[in-house]
Amino acid sequence: MYSLLFYDVVDDYLERRKPFREAHLALARAAHDRGELVLAGAYADPADGALFVFRGDAETAARFARNDPYVLEGIVTSWRVRLWNVVVGSET
Repeated sequence: MYSLLFYDVVDDYLERRKPFREAHLALARAAHDRGELVLAGAYADPADGALFVFRGDAETAARFARNDPYVLEGIVTSWRVRLWNVVVGSET
């Protein structure tokens, strides 16, 4: 089971994230090191938001979002978690 974390962001996201980027990336790297975060990144147009793929239940992804400096500082305008079942691929 996987959890997808979707972020919607402010219009001036690239500029406003700068002071919080290192703390955000440290949080993401720590989640990855623990085996929770599989993949993460902004969409091709970063102003459209970002997607994170977590291994495990929805609470793992939600906990990440609740502690993310981007969320805490209002750079992320909304976030949501969806559970995802892999049907085809190396994880099936």
